[in-house]
Amino acid sequence: MDDILKNKKIAILSPACWRTPPRKYGPWEQVASNIAEGLVNRGYDVTLFATADSLTKGKLEAVCDKPYGEHPEMDAKVCESLHISHFMEMADQFDILHNNYDFLPLTYSRLIKTPMVTTIHGFSSPKIIPVYKKYNSTGWYVSISNSDRSPELDYIATVYNGIYPDDFHFRENHGDYLLFFGRIHPEKGTTEAIEIARQAGMRLIISGLIQDEKYFNEKVKPQIDGEQIVYVGNSGPKQRDKLLGEAYALLHPIRFEEPFGLSVAEAMMCGTPVIAFNRGSMPELILHEKTGFLVQNVHEAVAVLPQVKQLRRNDCRSHALSHFSINKMIDGYVNVYRKILEQVSSGQ
Repeated sequence: MDDILKNKKIAILSPACWRTPPRKYGPWEQVASNIAEGLVNRGYDVTLFATADSLTKGKLEAVCDKPYGEHPEMDAKVCESLHISHFMEMADQFDILHNNYDFLPLTYSRLIKTPMVTTIHGFSSPKIIPVYKKYNSTGWYVSISNSDRSPELDYIATVYNGIYPDDFHFRENHGDYLLFFGRIHPEKGTTEAIEIARQAGMRLIISGLIQDEKYFNEKVKPQIDGEQIVYVGNSGPKQRDKLLGEAYALLHPIRFEEPFGLSVAEAMMCGTPVIAFNRGSMPELILHEKTGFLVQNVHEAVAVLPQVKQLRRNDCRSHALSHFSINKMIDGYVNVYRKILEQVSSGQ
């Protein structure tokens, strides 16, 4: 263990929308959990701030009994306010704070003395950047890909999201279906995935949280026939592992500049190649013509499908292990914490 972190107390703030780790959907909660558990496994003193039903090997602090994403009767803003304020009001009990809950905790950061690093899990809108800009000189920002950096902000590091290899089993043999795995929303390209499968004459399995019900009901649901186009709901960890591992390829036809894309790393960890639209972080995640294909549109995606069988699934697994494993991510955050504590101790 690095000396400067020895006996230091680390607080990890996870969102309160879903349980940490999530039962099904919840990428920010999943990453926060992976960070907390990865640090605990290395012997660090970690307290996770999450909902009371959350699971951790470290210490758990909670003021929200349950996640508001699973209980629509709850007032999300009330839960969020109580959760974040609890974290910040306990700041003096820790040596470093790690915020995984977007920009709101920054508004407390000049009222405390404990240094806080914020992992920016993407920008929901350019309208939130002024908050980050206000605290640019007093906070520390981590990007989850180089593509997702704002030129108006300063960053201490880029740390790719990390996943547990043992949660994603490598499968040399695969099925003949294509997979769309992610929230069902226009920007994730669900209908584009359907069009790719139809043009290729291949079966498509869709799994994900319905985030945009109007889009699902009008554009996606009418095309689900239970045979060529199948929707299996919002999958949990075991079903996710099976779906990803047995797919011929994961389709990721995104229509926005995606900051990372956990399902891309998860598919490759299973040995499954990914066909993705060449936007956002995709060139950082996928090795073109080795672990998948970067394409521009539906036509190009259909054209490369026959070439998938020429890719070595072992290469996908090896690439994911070397770049997107939990150990790689924890190494990155330990280095970030060390830099911050050194800067604080030297008065920089």
